[in-house]
Amino acid sequence: MKYLKINIEKTADIEALKNAVLQMKGVDSVEIIDDENPESELKKAFAKTKEQFKKGDYETLVNDIFDILTKK
Repeated sequence: MKYLKINIEKTADIEALKNAVLQMKGVDSVEIIDDENPESELKKAFAKTKEQFKKGDYETLVNDIFDILTKK
C-alpha cells in the first residue's frame, strides 16, 4: 500500500478535502492524522492490535507503540 501525505493550513476545510480525495479513482480511504496530537496515532496503533495478536505478530505491535511513544 502507498500513502499520500498532505500538509494543510489550520484554516483548511478538512472534511471538504477528505470528501474530494475520496472521489478520486483509486482512493480506498482517507485518514486525518494530527501530528500535534499523538493520541490519534496511538489510537490507530491500538486499533490494529486485535489483528496483530490473532496473527501472533507481537514484535510489530510493540515496535509500533514504542515508535509512537518515543516520537517527538
